[in-house]
Amino acid sequence: MDERIKIGITQGDINGIGYEIIIKTLANPRILEICTPIVYGSSKVASYHKKTLDVAEFNLNLVKNADSSVHKRANIINVYDKEVKIDLGLSTDIAGQLSLMSLEAAVEDLKHNRIDALVTAPINKKNVQSPNFKFPGHTEYLASKFNVSNHLMLMVSDTIRVGVITGHVPLKDVSSMITQELIISKIKILNESLLKDFGIRRPRIAVLGLNPHSGDNGVIGTEEQDIIIPALKKVKEEGIFAFGPYPADGFFGSSSFTHFDAILAMYHDQGLIPFKSLTFESGVNFTAGLPIIRTSPAHGTAYELAGKNEASAESFREALYLAVDIHKNRQMYKDLTANPLKFTVHDEERPGSEPKLVL
Repeated sequence: MDERIKIGITQGDINGIGYEIIIKTLANPRILEICTPIVYGSSKVASYHKKTLDVAEFNLNLVKNADSSVHKRANIINVYDKEVKIDLGLSTDIAGQLSLMSLEAAVEDLKHNRIDALVTAPINKKNVQSPNFKFPGHTEYLASKFNVSNHLMLMVSDTIRVGVITGHVPLKDVSSMITQELIISKIKILNESLLKDFGIRRPRIAVLGLNPHSGDNGVIGTEEQDIIIPALKKVKEEGIFAFGPYPADGFFGSSSFTHFDAILAMYHDQGLIPFKSLTFESGVNFTAGLPIIRTSPAHGTAYELAGKNEASAESFREALYLAVDIHKNRQMYKDLTANPLKFTVHDEERPGSEPKLVL
C-alpha cells in the first residue's frame, strides 16, 4: 500500500503572493521527504511567477491527476491550461475565477480521498464571489461542501492556539450571537481537536470574557455571569478542562496564555490581534471540526508584495507542516482508540484545577 501523504495545494489569487510562497516552500528538499505536494493551478502561471524568484533549479512536475503524482517531486495539475493575463497586485475577475477553479478541483479530490489534506493559498474574498461561492472565506465554503454545521477557525503556532466563538461576523452582531449552546459547542470542538489533531492527552482551554475586565461582576456587562460562566460549568461537568472567563487584555499581556493548550476568544479580533502580534510570520489557520484537514497561512494575498520576491514563505511552510502533522496525529488517534492496549502513553498527570494566573 502507498503510504505517501499527499498534500493538495490551491493556487489562491494569481495576482498575489500565492505562487511565490508555494514555490519557495516546495523548493526546500525537506518538504519532498515528508509528503507529496500537488498544486492545483496553472503551469503557465507558475512559470511566470518562477521567473521573478531565485529558484532556477526548481520545477513543478506536470501531472494529469493526483493518482499520477510523483513522489519526491513537486507536482502540479492544470485546472486551467490557457493563456491568462496576470496583473500583479491587482484584483481581477479572472483571478477570482481561477482561485475558485483551483479550490473546486482540490476539494473534489479531497472528497474522494485522492489527497490526504489541503493547504490553501490566500484568495481575495471579493473577486472569488460567484454563484458557486457565496461565502465569507474558505472556512465556510469547506463546511458547506462537507455538510458540517458547526466548526471552528483555529489559529495555530508553536507557542499559542486561538479559536474564535464567532468568526467572520460584524462586531455589532457578536453579543446577540453569544449563547450558552454556542460556547459549549465550540469548546467541545476545540477539546476534540486538541485530542485528535494535536495529540494532547488532557487539554486545558482558556475562555475569554466578552466585555472589558470580563464584565467586572456585572458592572460592565452581564454576558459573563449570565452566559459564559454557566456554559463553563456545564462542560466541566462533562470532564472538559475549560477555565475562565478571563479579561483578554491582562490574559495576553501577562503571558497567561502559556499555561493553556488553547484559547477561545469571543470574537474575531479579540483573538486574532494578539495571535498575529505574537506570531504573524509563522501563524497558521486551521479549520477544526471538519472531517478533512485544511490549513492555510495566516495572511492574505499581500498584493503590495506581489512580484517583488519579498514575501516570507514561513507561514505557508508551517501550514504544510501542520497539515502533515495533523494527518499523522489523526491516524495515531484512530489506531489508539482501535487498539488501546497496544499503546503505552507516558505523561505527567495533569490536575484539572484552574492554573494560578496573574491578570
